[in-house]
Amino acid sequence: MKRRPTALLVAGLVAALALGVGLGATAYSTVADGTTTVVREVSTSARVPTGTTEGLTIGEIYEQTHEGVVEITAGGSAARAQGSGFVYDDAGHVVTNQHVVEGASSLSVLFWDGSRHSARLVGTDPSTDLAVIEVEAPQALLDPLRLGDSGDVAVGDQVVAMGSPFGLEGTVTSGIVSALHRQMTAPNNFPINDSIQTDAAINHGNSGGPLLDGQGRVIGVNAQIESESGGNDGVGFAIPSDTVRSIVTQLIESGEVEHAYLGIKMLDVADGAAITEVVPGTPADDAGLRPATGTSTIDGQEVPTGGDVIVAFDGDDVSSSAALQSAVEAKQPGDEVSITVLRGAERTTLRVTLGTRPS
Repeated sequence: MKRRPTALLVAGLVAALALGVGLGATAYSTVADGTTTVVREVSTSARVPTGTTEGLTIGEIYEQTHEGVVEITAGGSAARAQGSGFVYDDAGHVVTNQHVVEGASSLSVLFWDGSRHSARLVGTDPSTDLAVIEVEAPQALLDPLRLGDSGDVAVGDQVVAMGSPFGLEGTVTSGIVSALHRQMTAPNNFPINDSIQTDAAINHGNSGGPLLDGQGRVIGVNAQIESESGGNDGVGFAIPSDTVRSIVTQLIESGEVEHAYLGIKMLDVADGAAITEVVPGTPADDAGLRPATGTSTIDGQEVPTGGDVIVAFDGDDVSSSAALQSAVEAKQPGDEVSITVLRGAERTTLRVTLGTRPS
């Protein structure tokens, strides 16, 4: 399967980091460290004129939201990075990408009126590439954006991206939702599920900025592009707002997020999710889950053989590796769950105590 570069969208005096993501028709997923691919392909609708969006015009969306969109400068010992973000609440919390603020020794926020204010890091979550900072700014400058429900987003919906590509603050672009249920690879190589794909132009410096729906609500946080050239090729990805809401709430409360962890790599097969690797010392290893010992070719495709195929998780059928991954993420570290596997011709149910995902 061909790998293409997917770039994190930080701009400034640091080079863009590269992450691999595949766009083949055969999907697979991981729960342990590793590169991930698309969950599934979704047909894109024909591009529509972008002068207006369903609901508000692009100009109206800009007027309603631009005062809540900010530019973030992160200073470090080696270089300076620049990205985007948006005001989350009246307390001065600002949401951005983890890769924008990673390693920063100083943070500042540039508002729409040209004023710059210092900020401090509240917390980051490398597994979802989200971060929260708190800016020391006058209350009058804090104009929080509304979070929408990414679960209601449909392919073909018109969207607006805002941010500071290449340091050009207050930039607005528009397009459509090109596909749903994509997987991005987070900075720590874990997958980010249900990412939103858009053809709205996003470039280096757009990282952390909002992807808005036709009512001016945040339905995603712009994070990566897929590009042969390193610039905008019309394929961008945003972290869905449902993930943002959950993660940001935890970061504000405690400064960190803990994710449930099983410790396997897997591949979709007809019956469920075939285990291709069990990471030593993980809950999966402790519970006795078995990885594949070989492969066979079926219809021209290699499939794992000789290991467990997970067909149910805590009583619910598992239709794919992505479904299993989502089920694990819905749990908490320390939860005890049942996992039913096909082991040869036998169905076996094991009890597993989930661990904490390594950072």
